Amino acid sequence: MINNPKAIVYFFLFSFLILTKLVSAQHLELDEQPIMWKGKPVEVLDSNSLLYAFKTGSTAGHFRYFFSQTTNQGSLSDYFANAIGGGLRFETNSFHHFQFAVSGFYFFNIGSSIMHEPDPLTGGLSRYEMGLFDIENPDNHRDMDRLEELYLKYNTKNGHLIVGRQLINTPLINIQDGRMRGTGVEGLWLDQSIRKKIKIQGGLLTAFSPRSTTKWYKGAESIGIYSQGVNTDGTPSNFQGNISLPYVGVASINWKPNSIIEYQGWDYHMPSILNSTFHQLLITKPIKKINWINGFQLIRQWALADGGNVDQSKTYIEKGAKSMTFGLRSELAFSKWHYSLNFNRITAEGRYLFPREWGRDPFFTFMPRERNEGASDVNAFVIKLENQAMDSWMRKSSFSFGYVQFPDVLNFSHNKYGMPSYLQTNLDLRFKLDQWMQGLEGQVLFVYKYPIGETYNNPKYKFNKVDMFLTNLVLNYHF
Repeated sequence: MINNPKAIVYFFLFSFLILTKLVSAQHLELDEQPIMWKGKPVEVLDSNSLLYAFKTGSTAGHFRYFFSQTTNQGSLSDYFANAIGGGLRFETNSFHHFQFAVSGFYFFNIGSSIMHEPDPLTGGLSRYEMGLFDIENPDNHRDMDRLEELYLKYNTKNGHLIVGRQLINTPLINIQDGRMRGTGVEGLWLDQSIRKKIKIQGGLLTAFSPRSTTKWYKGAESIGIYSQGVNTDGTPSNFQGNISLPYVGVASINWKPNSIIEYQGWDYHMPSILNSTFHQLLITKPIKKINWINGFQLIRQWALADGGNVDQSKTYIEKGAKSMTFGLRSELAFSKWHYSLNFNRITAEGRYLFPREWGRDPFFTFMPRERNEGASDVNAFVIKLENQAMDSWMRKSSFSFGYVQFPDVLNFSHNKYGMPSYLQTNLDLRFKLDQWMQGLEGQVLFVYKYPIGETYNNPKYKFNKVDMFLTNLVLNYHF
């Protein structure tokens, strides 16, 4: 006996469709062509019909190849991986201001290190290479796919409202495109311009599909998939499965009164857990053929209620905890060259915390393949040089060098993941081909991280963190 109401509805709907097909197939008029050779009918579509919206919709495809190799110091394990995949996206034309979209992506492991074998000295696993696939099932080499987008959009005069599974890019919740697929969200999202100077965004998010995963998780289920680190007393964090989060509320405003000033403010509300506000101000001053851009960032956080659980050993953030981080940037932007000095400070008031599964750090000092989330009392200085040549096949090349001062790895109250202070150097080359290779673009990234903090001769504070070299080659073909 079927007890599930949805199953009953699907059963009768399916039975009706099958019965209809069987009845229609039982009789064929003598002047009709055999059904299998009928061919595509010629139709004159009403441009106001739903069928027209589907027939004239847009389709896009994407193939992606990702090679990653990590070389650790000494006898610590090294890793490599080759991932390849592809996906399709379809979006209808507008039908009375509505549009429907669906997209999916699949990927395969076509050659890699053995992901499930821990490093003999530390017990740790691959970090970057495992992240190319499904970190919850690292031995799966074939059956990896995800329904990425599935939404209904209503278009307004200067914006839209989307409900369903979608991709968004905000300072704290973002795609973080550093693996095979980025992070997706599910919920209600508004993007609306008010005149030409003000834009508002925001909504309610109820589920996430973090990068390096294939499933969709309700709010709290998505937190802690990567790593939980330690509590402020040094005991292992145990919040995964012990906190609840019905939704995440996001609201923002972007104000650009002229070509000189641009401000954006964001608020991220995680009920009974954490509230985070983000502010950024950019001031651009033209000097002949140079734009001098100065920026300021501020993030303020505070725990809500018990921080996730009345049992503080199982909470996401301690009750009453607060944190603050601020950053500065000064940039000279020529027609092709950009030079910038960047600084970020996470004060000693408390750890800066935000689910790593939802996005990367928004700091001016951010450098790909590392982040400072989970720490307090941090000073970061980064120099960035970038060349943009849109008329050349080498579209962008950049070099960045960073000095990041962390608290001692044994200072658990300020260092959640045991990250030592380090120097980091990145060389990032991006290219885009034309003519018969049009649609192909790629990236080559070299990363080196050198330890400058005390690690107490404990290899776990180095493994996949510092004293390591990372190489990435990424190829994308869009059609």
